[in-house]
Amino acid sequence: MGFFLQHKTVILRTLGSLMLVIGFAVHFWVTPKEGLSENDKAAVRVARMEAQVKGSSSKSSKSPEKDTSKFLEELKSTQVKQMQYMTILAMVFGIGFLAYSFMSKKEEDA
Repeated sequence: MGFFLQHKTVILRTLGSLMLVIGFAVHFWVTPKEGLSENDKAAVRVARMEAQVKGSSSKSSKSPEKDTSKFLEELKSTQVKQMQYMTILAMVFGIGFLAYSFMSKKEEDA
């Protein structure tokens, strides 16, 4: 406990800086790029091939299949929101630690 009290400002500034760097790094890592990613391109190709196979098969042998595309879209949007909230929290905590480390402490007489 004594070590923390002696080096409190250095620890708080280091933690604050680290959390800000992590927050910005994750934010720019997760931010979608322009255009389609390789996974999206592959998913489009697979969907096109499935549509061709379904179109060439006989219409009477259709089997009802569940549409999981809404579930996958919901999952992806939830993951994006979670990453946004995590980066916001990391940045807020980083700013909080830095601000607290730079605040002047008043000495109380006991």
